[in-house]
Amino acid sequence: MSASDNEIVARSLAADPVEALRDTLSEILAGLVAAGCGPHHLIGMDWESADPAAFHLSRHTVELAYREVFAGFGPPIRLQLGTEPGLTVRARHAMPQPLPDIEVEGYPLRELGRQYSPRLQADMTALFRQWSKDGAAFRAGHGGLDLAYGPGRFETLDLYRPVDAKRAPIFVFIHGGYWQASDKLQHAQFSQGLLDAGFAVAQPNYGLAPDTPLEASIAQTVAALNFLVHEADTLGLDPAQLHISGHSAGGHLAAMALCDPATPPVASALLLSGLYDLKPLGHLPIGRLLGLDDTERAARLSPVGRPRPAGTRLAFAVGEGESEAFKRQSATLATAWQAPEPLICPGNHFSLLDGLNGGALLDLALRTAM
Repeated sequence: MSASDNEIVARSLAADPVEALRDTLSEILAGLVAAGCGPHHLIGMDWESADPAAFHLSRHTVELAYREVFAGFGPPIRLQLGTEPGLTVRARHAMPQPLPDIEVEGYPLRELGRQYSPRLQADMTALFRQWSKDGAAFRAGHGGLDLAYGPGRFETLDLYRPVDAKRAPIFVFIHGGYWQASDKLQHAQFSQGLLDAGFAVAQPNYGLAPDTPLEASIAQTVAALNFLVHEADTLGLDPAQLHISGHSAGGHLAAMALCDPATPPVASALLLSGLYDLKPLGHLPIGRLLGLDDTERAARLSPVGRPRPAGTRLAFAVGEGESEAFKRQSATLATAWQAPEPLICPGNHFSLLDGLNGGALLDLALRTAM
């Protein structure tokens, strides 16, 4: 319910703090959208709970739940002790201003925002709940979790090894989330198809923007690859068979890692619905938050325009239900790097990942790796 024209109030009685936060923030987001606003219009929030420590943003699961809804947009948040059960959130927001009358990539700014908003293709609250549940269930059966490839709190990876393999090829999967959200915890379940095919699957985390600049996230991706190669004998891996994949923002990180001279030799890369030309994002609130309105920096951070990585077999894929802008991003880099046209997979930007566990996408991954 709205308390005023510039305030939205939401409440959840869910016993689990993460579910309560998802409920309340999703309601706040719906109120923002109804007011013609977005997360970038938030100017402050009050969170009230009888157990405020359960909702403290220093808790990793709480931070991730917040980012699921609002990504890296972080207005001042005041957490306070209340008397009511559950969680009550009061969000204050600015009113929207008219957009400049310009076109980018042939789109007016409002349509450009829709083109680069894959969240419009799915119920994100339900999606993250399901991914979190499936990921936790998958991880419960494995022991090589949270290996530290660096000193930072996000610099860990999970390693899943095929049964009875003594020296397995390595398939590295880098999660998406517009560089600002999500976690390896929510993607473990997409490892099964490659495990069954005899690959060890590594899923690294990286620092989330805007707290971590994109340059640092790229460096962390390179560090994770070097860790796996350096520790290959200890972990029962074949460093000569290193393969990399990434989805969405993870596709960008994988592509940038391929261009980094510090990256060890990579045999193949499967890039899934990534962002490879970052310049258009600089015209959008999410891009300005990331500093991509600096056109020189956006160009420097774009794989498009960089030479094709030598010695790496390349494949691209997108979801059938993707926006035209996302499809064009993959097609443009595939052409620039002289790779086959992107595979069109069933589903949208998110559900295409199901194909890693069976079907044409898994076949493409194996064919490219072999």
